[in-house]
Amino acid sequence: MEILQYFPLRIREKINNKIGQEYHDLEEIRIRVNCPIILKFNNKEEIIEHKVTNEDTKEILQFVCENSVYAYQNEINHGYITIRGGHRVGITGNCVIENDKVINISHIYSLNFRISKQKIGSANEVIKHIIDIENNNIFTTLIVSPPGAGKTTILRDLIRQLSTGIEYINFKGKTIGVADERGEIAAMYKGIPQNDVGIRTDILDNVPKWVGMEMLIRSMAPQIIVADEIGNIEDVNAINYATSCGVKGIFTAHGETLEDINMNLYLRKIIELNIFEIIIFLDKSNKGRIKNIYHLDKSEKDSSKKYKQ
Repeated sequence: MEILQYFPLRIREKINNKIGQEYHDLEEIRIRVNCPIILKFNNKEEIIEHKVTNEDTKEILQFVCENSVYAYQNEINHGYITIRGGHRVGITGNCVIENDKVINISHIYSLNFRISKQKIGSANEVIKHIIDIENNNIFTTLIVSPPGAGKTTILRDLIRQLSTGIEYINFKGKTIGVADERGEIAAMYKGIPQNDVGIRTDILDNVPKWVGMEMLIRSMAPQIIVADEIGNIEDVNAINYATSCGVKGIFTAHGETLEDINMNLYLRKIIELNIFEIIIFLDKSNKGRIKNIYHLDKSEKDSSKKYKQ
């Protein structure tokens, strides 16, 4: 169990005993100073009666940073570290601010090990709606859902399939550029994706989405550009730039309805620009499944009515 190598032996054994045969259901290991350790599974929580100390968190962080906290300082400043296997360790504590930016997190209070589990095939339902078979391409697509409905998981699998190619429908793989601002798509560890994102995919992580999109278009000539959770004016401008260069795109955003999208000033601007050809809403109550699909009606002038089911 690779995740356990980041814990001192005294804690490792307790966690291992509590997990037992349920490792595949494990989602999080939460460490908080002066509190017990909490294991979160997909349908329950388990409490380990070990009172976490400051020394515990320091030792765990040293393991996570491979005994060189300084080398991981930039990731720490963003509040998380990606480790081997694509797992992510969230960090909280006393933030040191300089010029309105976090330059350190000292006196670490809690660590959250989020277990990475790539779900191969999770995009199978969505992908058939966004592929333009006739032109061996895709329709520029926005995938929308509330948090926790699986949009990032589906996005990752879409990238994998579209990049590698889909033999059974004779879809030839595309060169894809991913602006992975928070490292949640590819889960880069020392420059190597820990998730399978296909054989024709180029990734920029730990960079603002709009910066990454523009860099990829200028340097890597992607046929498809991808970014997760768009929503500000810089994202809008970068997406507009990409599509005006003839690049297709797949993007995600938070929301539940078309009204939610139109209430976001910047997303509404993209809709008015007729950039999205399809908007797919995921069903939070049935994780990973499609709730509604809307297609662009370019003849409609009213932005709130541009998309038809």
